[in-house]
Amino acid sequence: MIFSRKRSDAERQTRDERAVEAPDQGDAAPTLVRGPYDISESHDDVQRLDLGSLHIPAIAEVEVRVQADPQGVIQQVVLVHGDNALQLGVFAAPRSEGIWDEVREEIRQSLLRDGASAQEVAGEYGPELHAQVRTPDGVTNLRFVGVDGPRWMVRGVFQGPVATDPALAGPLVECLDGLVVDRGQEARPVREPLPLRLPAEIADQAGDAAGEARQV
Repeated sequence: MIFSRKRSDAERQTRDERAVEAPDQGDAAPTLVRGPYDISESHDDVQRLDLGSLHIPAIAEVEVRVQADPQGVIQQVVLVHGDNALQLGVFAAPRSEGIWDEVREEIRQSLLRDGASAQEVAGEYGPELHAQVRTPDGVTNLRFVGVDGPRWMVRGVFQGPVATDPALAGPLVECLDGLVVDRGQEARPVREPLPLRLPAEIADQAGDAAGEARQV
């Protein structure tokens, strides 16, 4: 099924490295100026769509497209704004170090094997991959970004005009910066996708719709 909701309202940079000191707070702890955030450090009152391991901010004009199986387990999350899209994934990582450097190189090698072009570029989240891939509709530009957090990594893939011009990200970057990751305490293999699920009320609606379809 596809669930779609539109809400109304140079070196690798880890979450800690992107913290800055809050002004006039002396020895107070650093204030994190942008996410994604860990669930332990989220303290704002922003409304978010709870998909389990990912909590996505409700940003005006951003459509959240979720592909899930009949049990409500999410296979893919894509945020859409106009001609631009951002595909999101969240993965388990070790406690001691981030994994975006290794994952980024694996993505680059995979793209090259498939005949696509891929170039590493310094971006606002640290090193990114900019790629061109051939599809049935022609050449498509992709921009891969990654953020290492405490025992997790968020990967984002920008598509559309924003893939070549980050200044066009608009509300999509607001969603990325406002993400909250709920890693959980379970031991998981490194790089395993963290579980995503539909909110209970939406999963129930999907189950009811599937039941009615079988009766027709």
